Amino acid sequence: MPSATAGSSSMAAPDSVIDWLLNSDASIRWQVMRDLLGAPESEYQAERARVETEGWGAQLLSCEDADGQWAGGAFLPRDFDFREWREVGQPWTATTFVLSQLREFGLDPACERASRAVELIGANSRWDHAGEPFWEGETEECINGRVVADGAYLGVEVSALAGRLAGERLADGGWNCERANGSVRSSFATTINVLEGLLEQERATGGTRELKRARESGEEYLLERNLFRRASTGEPADEQFLSFVHPCRWHYDVLRALDYFRSAAALTGASPDPRLGEAVEHVRSRRLQDGTWLLDRQLPGRVWFDVDEGAGKPSRWVTLRAMRVLSWWDRAA
Repeated sequence: MPSATAGSSSMAAPDSVIDWLLNSDASIRWQVMRDLLGAPESEYQAERARVETEGWGAQLLSCEDADGQWAGGAFLPRDFDFREWREVGQPWTATTFVLSQLREFGLDPACERASRAVELIGANSRWDHAGEPFWEGETEECINGRVVADGAYLGVEVSALAGRLAGERLADGGWNCERANGSVRSSFATTINVLEGLLEQERATGGTRELKRARESGEEYLLERNLFRRASTGEPADEQFLSFVHPCRWHYDVLRALDYFRSAAALTGASPDPRLGEAVEHVRSRRLQDGTWLLDRQLPGRVWFDVDEGAGKPSRWVTLRAMRVLSWWDRAA
């Protein structure tokens, strides 16, 4: 497992880390106020409203095309050549990845810019796969999970797509984008993408019995594996699951999974499952003596702009997520 020097006797005072987080973008500040400081809703919502007009949120919105898309495409930029994917990495500038990032920033779904984007994307954006309308999804569960998450968050009617995902579970309880190609084993990455979508749909609509059963089934898939282990051998399924990546895009790590379970508990009132404990303690062990967490890796590929200082450096995003996961876990202990 990756490790970092950590020691409670010399750990930085929490206030200094909070100040460091607050000395950042509005997209981080409002979540610190809500999740770490317990600020009144009126205060953190006022800060959240700045995402539309200031900093990273406004910068990302300024990159929107006249037709409501980003980079001229749903999944791939208009000018994309697959040589770029091979030589540089997957590009992250098209519409689907921008919407997920705006959701992470906390753009108010009721704001004018969000409403405009929803309407224009519905009218103009089509999937690269076969020209399917954007909000109806395409064929891959990993992509459709994010469409449901972004759509439900933005107030789009995505119940049919969510129901389709519920019916695409594999026998082991999770999901895999390669199901259509014959895969019968679930994927950690696809499963977390679908779970986040189903949770957002439940938060927006109250969910249905079928969707809740599907979400609980996917959660059990991850819990049976302690969020990162193979069911067959108990060995880590992928060592990168134990390193912290941001933005996650469609990728998986244990911190993303833990933050999902924290978010789900906030909606359902469920207590933390003991099987999360190993992953929680791994996150705790990665805390540096100054009280921050490092960004272990960045995904290669085209982006509009960076929101972290770079791999190997302290990350406000990773630190925010780690601190709120540990706060949630420790309160329930």
